[in-house]
Amino acid sequence: MAQVQTADINLGEVLRQVAREKEIEYERWVAALEDAMASAAKKQHRIKEPVRAHWNPETNKFEAWSVRTVVEEVEDPTAEWTVEEAREHKSDAAVGDEILNPVPTDGLGRIAAQSAKQVLYQRVREAEREKVYNEYIDRSGEVVNGTVKRFERGDIIVDLGRTEAIVPRPEQSRHERWSQGERIRAVIVEVHKQPKGQQVVLSRTDPRLLVKLFEMEVPEIYDGTVVIKAAVRAPGERAKVAVYSRERDVDPVGACVGMKGSRVQAIIRELRGEKIDIIEYSDDLVTFAQSALAPAKITRVSVQHAGETPHLDVIVEDEQLSLAIGKRGQNVRLAAELIGSRIDIKSESDVKDEVADALARMLQGAFTQERRTVSLTDEVDLTQVPGVGENTAADLRAAGFTSLQQLLDVTAEDLQKIEGVGPKTAASILNWAQERASHAEDGEPVMVETGEETVATPTLQDDDFLAALSRAFKESEEKSRVAEQMTAEAEADAAAQAETGAETPGDGQEPRF
Repeated sequence: MAQVQTADINLGEVLRQVAREKEIEYERWVAALEDAMASAAKKQHRIKEPVRAHWNPETNKFEAWSVRTVVEEVEDPTAEWTVEEAREHKSDAAVGDEILNPVPTDGLGRIAAQSAKQVLYQRVREAEREKVYNEYIDRSGEVVNGTVKRFERGDIIVDLGRTEAIVPRPEQSRHERWSQGERIRAVIVEVHKQPKGQQVVLSRTDPRLLVKLFEMEVPEIYDGTVVIKAAVRAPGERAKVAVYSRERDVDPVGACVGMKGSRVQAIIRELRGEKIDIIEYSDDLVTFAQSALAPAKITRVSVQHAGETPHLDVIVEDEQLSLAIGKRGQNVRLAAELIGSRIDIKSESDVKDEVADALARMLQGAFTQERRTVSLTDEVDLTQVPGVGENTAADLRAAGFTSLQQLLDVTAEDLQKIEGVGPKTAASILNWAQERASHAEDGEPVMVETGEETVATPTLQDDDFLAALSRAFKESEEKSRVAEQMTAEAEADAAAQAETGAETPGDGQEPRF
């Protein structure tokens, strides 16, 4: 069996030293060297069958063998032998045994050494990536500190000390600019085992970064007295955080803000000026929504539970509408994400216009629900003719008199031939048909039956009437709003005068507005 002598060098100690420097387990480092030695020996001697190498720490030597497996039926001639072939090398060989033939490892050439170097580098690289993965996989969501090392196609490469991490372009705030060598703080969002690129992926836009910064700056959050229920961000612009206190005597919002805003200001500086709204969490969805839409003041909120996601209709004063919606809809969008609901915001004037229009449509429907166009060829109901009952009407229909045109084309004598129709009834039928026909030709309103009484359908002035009614309704609402505002201002003036000790209007005096 061929062996490599290393009398002058304690190879075992060298291997242990390299393992410590690379921070790789000694056994894994030795296994990598064995694979490299096996690859080099196979390359040097051009062996087709598998080659296995082994490091013997007692003798301080590497040994290598070609390996053949004993099988009943050979499928791979380069790696398998039948029992008969194997017994030529080992008399007691049986199925499943491995036949090892020594391979010399001395005098390896340059090509073999290069092959060993590539295998060794690959195994070491795999070991290092495995170590990084095991170290960071359980730290997802944790904030780490690093240094901006370089930039690659818009991505930021961060030096974490033992390894490098990456902040991809989508995970960067577009309002932040970084320089090489600058300190950066980010949250771990992913750790993978892919063979290329950095394994640790960081983010500056993830809401977990905001949560972790609050945990660092606010002791009440760190010890669990104050709980962050939800956090949403528009990175670099605005963020909303819902907090809740487990103790009644602890103000959750005040704890997060700190003395003169010291705590929240530290977080704002870290996020490069991102504005933060701290909101007290409430189990009541309406109260929570009113707080989430701050700084806008909400007038009314109605909740609809049509599906899995609640739908909120929010009404605000006209001057509060733009504040509630926010720049590019940012405020309402963040509030909807924070409370987990859909939000539709309308102003008071928009709601009043909708109510007025709905009332106008309702009244218009009540007036015009029976309006219809009468045609001479339409089938008519003959029971509406005075003196004509159900039996007589049935006989008239059976005789072919079903439309106005048919009744206009006959004489009273023709009608009298029908059983039950006398001179008076025939005259009544013809007069009724002529009156209906004149209405149809002139476009005038016709008399229609609506339940118990007969009413006339309004015509020409209906639209003008409804428009006037809508305007009157809106004017009434506007006057009511002005009166409410004047009353509120009067009450505010009275309260101010009471606080300053000024005289308040007595009996017979007019309040000043």
